[in-house]
Amino acid sequence: MFNFDPARCGLVPSLCIRWLLPSLVLLAPQSIWAQQHASVTGAVAKSTGGPIELATVTLHLATDSSVVKTEFSDAQGTFRLDAAGSGTYLVSVAQVGFNRYWSPKFELPPTGLTLPGIQLVPSQATTLKDVVVTARKPLFEHKGDRIVINVADSPLSSGATALDVLGRAPAVTMDVSENISLRGRQGLLVVIDGKRTPLTGRELADFLRALPAEQLQSVELITNPPAQYDAQGGAGIIAINLKKDQRHGTNGSVNMGYGRGVYGKFTSGLALNHRSKKTNVYGNYAYADRRGFVLQDFARQYSATSQLPLASSVIANEQRSHLRSHSAKAGLDLTLTERTLLGVSGTVLHSFTEANTDNKTLFYNEVREVSGRYSSRVEQDINRPNGTLNLNFRHSFADSANAKFITADADFGRYDITRQQELRTVFEVPAFPNSTLTGDQQSSLVIQALKADFSQPLPQRARLDMGLKVTRIVSDNNVEFTRLVNGTSMRDGAISGPFWYEENVNAAYISMRGVRAKTALQAGLRAEQTNTRADVEGAVPFRRNYMQLFPSASLQRALNERHALGATVARRIDRPSYAQVNPLRSYFDITSYRSGNPNLVAQTSYNVELTHTYRQKFITSLAYAQTDQPIVNVVQPSPDGGRLVVNRDVNLSTQHYYALSLTAPLEPTKWWTLYSNAVFYYSRFQGELAETKLDRSRPAFLFSANNNFSLPRGWSAELNGNFQSREIWGFEDARARGQVGASLQKSLWNKQGSFRLNVTDIFYTNIIGSTSDYANFSETSRFAQDSRVVTAALTYRFGNSKVAATRKRTVGADDELRRAGGQ
Repeated sequence: MFNFDPARCGLVPSLCIRWLLPSLVLLAPQSIWAQQHASVTGAVAKSTGGPIELATVTLHLATDSSVVKTEFSDAQGTFRLDAAGSGTYLVSVAQVGFNRYWSPKFELPPTGLTLPGIQLVPSQATTLKDVVVTARKPLFEHKGDRIVINVADSPLSSGATALDVLGRAPAVTMDVSENISLRGRQGLLVVIDGKRTPLTGRELADFLRALPAEQLQSVELITNPPAQYDAQGGAGIIAINLKKDQRHGTNGSVNMGYGRGVYGKFTSGLALNHRSKKTNVYGNYAYADRRGFVLQDFARQYSATSQLPLASSVIANEQRSHLRSHSAKAGLDLTLTERTLLGVSGTVLHSFTEANTDNKTLFYNEVREVSGRYSSRVEQDINRPNGTLNLNFRHSFADSANAKFITADADFGRYDITRQQELRTVFEVPAFPNSTLTGDQQSSLVIQALKADFSQPLPQRARLDMGLKVTRIVSDNNVEFTRLVNGTSMRDGAISGPFWYEENVNAAYISMRGVRAKTALQAGLRAEQTNTRADVEGAVPFRRNYMQLFPSASLQRALNERHALGATVARRIDRPSYAQVNPLRSYFDITSYRSGNPNLVAQTSYNVELTHTYRQKFITSLAYAQTDQPIVNVVQPSPDGGRLVVNRDVNLSTQHYYALSLTAPLEPTKWWTLYSNAVFYYSRFQGELAETKLDRSRPAFLFSANNNFSLPRGWSAELNGNFQSREIWGFEDARARGQVGASLQKSLWNKQGSFRLNVTDIFYTNIIGSTSDYANFSETSRFAQDSRVVTAALTYRFGNSKVAATRKRTVGADDELRRAGGQ
């Protein structure tokens, strides 16, 4: 046994976490496996007579309606549900075309129980010759360790991008460098259809900006993932799930939308699906043509050095961009046997961006006299062809939904960037010769992954999961810069050259989970061996090889019918991406550029969270995390000298994070639902950079509210708003910001079509401002873009839409990746 001594924790919460993690992992299974087995049996029939086959029969805990077991009725309508032991339960029965049935509460004796015959009453939809599926998922769902946003049902998604959707998601924010945060923490793993997206910062933002929201089915925000997931992502995981029609027969849809802010934004798409008993063939395509602008202003203060006096500058950048993107997905699922599935899918996202940035710069000396005046223009053509392939396999060893099964996935992805850049500068004061800097950047990023998982049911309602995964990422980069001064062109060897980065992660995990009458517990351990290599021309290669363990555990306990408690604890990691360590430059304007830091090391974090659920929907949580060597974005004078500024990432010493989260889904009336979320958090950063010792902290909060209104005559409406208070992130002090959006939707053509009208950032308040202070330098910035947009969109669905969705006895590999550990 373990003897816990609170005195061992001292005043450092992370010591408690480090002690509790292995304790929970080892103790996890003990109270679960020792439960007695009992069964609930019964039969389902129509109220008019005759058994109902393939009805979904679910056993729930009576205390909080949480799911214990789900099975299908057989050809005679009979079913059997196994429970961990005696207790108070409910049974629900659902079948398309019938009203859902809920049983009264009942006590399950150790010897089992046979329920009275269950009769389902036909719903009004059965007055038609065929069944019409009209159910709409709620926009937000809370499922254990995650919040699910059903993007496909949101009118605000019309004409938007995946980045827009995330920007409006509860507790999700972005900073001036377009780093994505969840509940005030950076360090997120983004996966699309279960596949890791190996991009961060602006590159990730540009990728999501090119992905139309019409392609999205749902987005999952997972704050404490179980061991089945990669350990990458200290703040959690954002799982983006693309659309995939599950209906039987041949179906399709077309959509078109046009939005107008200062500039126009056009999207269109087509989706097709054919599903039979043995095969499912699907595909979709979307085209986007989006124009926009970015206004970015800087005010900088430079301390005096041995070479340069005290100075300041004011910089104004105005960028106009034109993005055109093609995105597509196609796949084939084969049912080889009743228990064996094989699937193959591929995605393509090809975007081309033209961006022109006009810059005006004024420099002042120590007495505020103009010491420099010049202007520049940056012209960029950015070509991004990306593609992924997936082969997946699943085999169940029995027909039971609780049978053991094995899954395997092979993934390949390639992300390319070709960036042609020309920076022209005209100097007025002092009268230097005009100059032109031309850049030609070629980058390829290849990710390969092999993954296998095995799941084995254990006695007494427990389950053992284990798996292996091998991932390899290779990034090959080269940039050539040429300077043209007074008609003379010369290669700039100091900032040109190749960069090679390779990362290999070998992982294995084991996880146990089980359920008893009022308790669900899961514990897992993941081991990851990491091998990285970075080669820079003219420098000694950087190599790092290390292995780390990542334990995790979660406990859910129903106290009574109204109250439930939960706890999760985990250790996680954030490895630097290839872009964060790539030292090759990308110029914003004549005064600043972006460059990676090859000396970056991975940040690791210990995370613990306690939750309380009231009446199955009101959720309160307390969270703490300690991150060692946190990675933060900084701006500093360039080592080139002069007044050039470099934007890069560095490691600090420690970050302490405390958070209180409140979630309240409300239904003020039958026609109005409200989902509100608030996060109150406190971050403290410690470290040192450029002779500046950092020990800064600040309380902050996030708030979001989404209102949905069901109106007469097929109309519906949505009103969304979010607010981010002032916050601290490392050396950066960010100002408050927020936005409000609204939409209307009208069902058309017997609910086969819909018209949507929406407006985003109505009051144009989503403007990001921040100040970064160092002993040798300070910068205040303001970032605004074309975010106030009015969009009209039309969608039409065609095909065999009146046929019920196919019942899946097994779970596909893609679904398993998304649902791993989420019950």
